[in-house]
Amino acid sequence: MKGEDSIAGLRATLWNALSLNGNFYENSPYTPRTKRIALTIVILAAVSRVLGSAVILLINRTEAPVLFLALLIDGLAVVGGYYFWTFTISKIGDWLKPGHVSYGELLIPIGFAYAPQALNFLTLIPLLGEGIERVLAVWSLLAVTVAVRQGLDIKTRWALLICLVGWPLIQIAIGFVKIIEQLLSRWL
Repeated sequence: MKGEDSIAGLRATLWNALSLNGNFYENSPYTPRTKRIALTIVILAAVSRVLGSAVILLINRTEAPVLFLALLIDGLAVVGGYYFWTFTISKIGDWLKPGHVSYGELLIPIGFAYAPQALNFLTLIPLLGEGIERVLAVWSLLAVTVAVRQGLDIKTRWALLICLVGWPLIQIAIGFVKIIEQLLSRWL
């Protein structure tokens, strides 16, 4: 019964995050349970990205050692991007509103805002993958903007500006990871 409650809670959290529900971000308590749910969403995003990449790499007949290395890099890039983006938002937020929200407290709403990335496995759809990836990236940017707006209690335009500091860097890093995967699959 407890597992069903956890799955129902995760589903509700995913739905609220995907729908950009500002009240959801405002009213999410800072508890060990919400912290676990936020981290679970980030891990789901990483697994989703790895699954999409795995199918593409397998279609390209990538050898097993290269495949595992590429997938490891892919998963770590998603999780690392989450911590990096939260860190940049935290530092800028602390500069704007000192002591308002801690880094640890921001990990929860930003983790929730990674919900669109849980759909990243859809990027394996031929001819639509790149477009889907861009839509999911912008959707995540919007979700994180809502989370930051609610978490720091600031106007939407300021929240968007804060989020836009780290977001392009993450997009560039994702591009580099794709290039590294392609080079590894060709050379090894």
